[in-house]
Amino acid sequence: MSEISTFLIPKGFRFGATNAGLKASGRTDFALIVADAPASAAAMYTANRVSAAPLAVDKAHLRATGGKVRVAAINAGNANCAAGQAGLDAANATCAAAAKVFGCAAEEVFPSSTGIIGVPLPAEKLIAVMPTLAEQIGAESDHFQQVAQAILTTDLVEKTAFARLEIGGREVRIAALCKGSGMIHPQLVSHATMLVYILTDAEIEPAALDGYLRGAVEVSFNRISVDGDTSTNDTVLLLASGASGVKIGAGNAEFGAALRQVCTSLAKQVVADGEGVTHVVELRINGAASDADALKIAKAIAHSPLIKTAWAGCDPNWGRLMAAIGYSGAEIDPERIDIWFGDLRDGIRVCRDGGRAEEFDEAAAHAYLKQDEFTITIELHQGAGKCVFWTTDLTAEYVHINADYST
Repeated sequence: MSEISTFLIPKGFRFGATNAGLKASGRTDFALIVADAPASAAAMYTANRVSAAPLAVDKAHLRATGGKVRVAAINAGNANCAAGQAGLDAANATCAAAAKVFGCAAEEVFPSSTGIIGVPLPAEKLIAVMPTLAEQIGAESDHFQQVAQAILTTDLVEKTAFARLEIGGREVRIAALCKGSGMIHPQLVSHATMLVYILTDAEIEPAALDGYLRGAVEVSFNRISVDGDTSTNDTVLLLASGASGVKIGAGNAEFGAALRQVCTSLAKQVVADGEGVTHVVELRINGAASDADALKIAKAIAHSPLIKTAWAGCDPNWGRLMAAIGYSGAEIDPERIDIWFGDLRDGIRVCRDGGRAEEFDEAAAHAYLKQDEFTITIELHQGAGKCVFWTTDLTAEYVHINADYST
């Protein structure tokens, strides 16, 4: 069995962060995750066809090494995107400097960036502080927390998750950190930004690691949305140091469940810290013709400004949900749709057979939507398809944050 535990740092990694001068606030903005030996790696990236320079470098490096990483170098305050050849040069220069400092190949360095798009990345600032930062890295929880803090942009809080499990009587640890607050509608494929770094001390080959990552991402990070915008920099990196001595092959149910647990925790933390968010909403779509149709409906609802602003005002306007279901593209029968605010057992029924439920209590529904977190359950009666999706309201504060982001 796995359990979520606080600050159980996997063996075989060191961490640290410093101020390289990229953030106008003067806060820490450059972080390193260093494996003591080349770690097995698997990664997934944004589906946005405009993607940042580090992602191109990362993909090339993982191909060159067969899925091995020694150093993850992460900067905040600059996305290093839409910078042309200069962006690639900056990412490669950062990798070359890290390789020199840590005695590894440049291809074993995995760069990431987050921040403003279209501004050249001053790699010389990262390179200048790297030797000193290398002397300060460590394996303790406070070092791990330094990284979680340094990679933030418009985030209000750090986001971390931990798990431990026993396999064959021996302990395996998983620790993860991420950032993300706005520009959140990840569409991660093998195919403000979300960056995720997941670490384990299990010994897992890159191909098996990739399978675990895909399975975990699909039910976690690919099931959230704050504003419907897909970032140019979204990246999820999973590293396995092997330092625990516990070898895990493909298809281990316990490890897969623990990894999904950690990823789901982080995904929900990202939604809760969404820009200007006052309500976190769990959508439960049941009875769809397929899981894909259930997801279509969840995304249509999650991306509707009309619905999201109604949630911001605690307005129980369930008709907007019906409209989104109708234009989602999913197979539906409008006269068989049921909707609850809450769950099926003790929720407030607002829609029965496609129309206003006789027992609908508007005052009670309004009061229910005043909660910081609430659930909306939709039953379509079309098949066995289902999904759970997490999203947010849309407030005036979101507009203020993004109207002033670069100035």
